[in-house]
Amino acid sequence: MKCAAAALLILSIGAVPAMAQKKVTNMPTTGIASYYAQKFHGRKTASGEVFDNTAMTAAHNSLPLGTMIKVTNIRNNRWVVVKVTDRLHHANRRIVDLTQAAAKQLGFIHWGLTKVKVEVVTKEFVNSLPFWEMALN
Repeated sequence: MKCAAAALLILSIGAVPAMAQKKVTNMPTTGIASYYAQKFHGRKTASGEVFDNTAMTAAHNSLPLGTMIKVTNIRNNRWVVVKVTDRLHHANRRIVDLTQAAAKQLGFIHWGLTKVKVEVVTKEFVNSLPFWEMALN
């Protein structure tokens, strides 16, 4: 009986889609962030959601859609929590593309680009933040 259960477990693991098997690392990464142009407002994202430049969302190429990330502007230490809802263009060398609302919160809306640290956060972390801290940080 144990052998049959083990074989069934091995077979079921092989049936899980590759995207679901992808392991999300909690190691922070650093790189350059940019923000979406206004022309993308109202278009569909890779997740199927309609893009809203006033929301707190982002595009990232390797994290699963729906992942919550903390993006910290290394130049001024301001941070935001955003949800990954889209993908970057494959030729884009930046690590994250943010909404204009997130870029304003991070203080780089006038520069267009900034160096950031990206960290995956848990729902518990997001839920533990006071609303005013998320909105004003």
